Amino acid sequence: MAITRHKVRELAFQTLFLLSSNNINLEAALQEVLATAKITEIPDYLYFLVQGVWHNHEQLDQQLSQYLKKNWSLQRLSRVDLNILRIGLFEIQQSPDIPAKVAINEALKLAEQYSDPQSKKYINGVLSNFVPVS
Repeated sequence: MAITRHKVRELAFQTLFLLSSNNINLEAALQEVLATAKITEIPDYLYFLVQGVWHNHEQLDQQLSQYLKKNWSLQRLSRVDLNILRIGLFEIQQSPDIPAKVAINEALKLAEQYSDPQSKKYINGVLSNFVPVS
């Protein structure tokens, strides 16, 4: 059974949240999330997202911090929102086959599902700064 890209993003979010919350390695986190979701094979795009975001999180954080509200820092964001922002920005920058607006929309869906209502507007505002002007 093929899983949707949205489900892959959700699994990536869960894996990255687990990584940022526990002393666990990437492979163990992926396996734990996949086992919970009863998925036996790691989809390529899931591995691409998790590995890309995790190994580049410092660079992503540096870029994101430029567009946070005045007097805000990354440390002030919830882990949920920070991981959603990282995934969205990584997709905008590293997935040329996915339009930036789609990456942002998917981030907003994750925020709707895992965060509070105010976060959706905030995430949209931050990620919109990375949409290439055409």
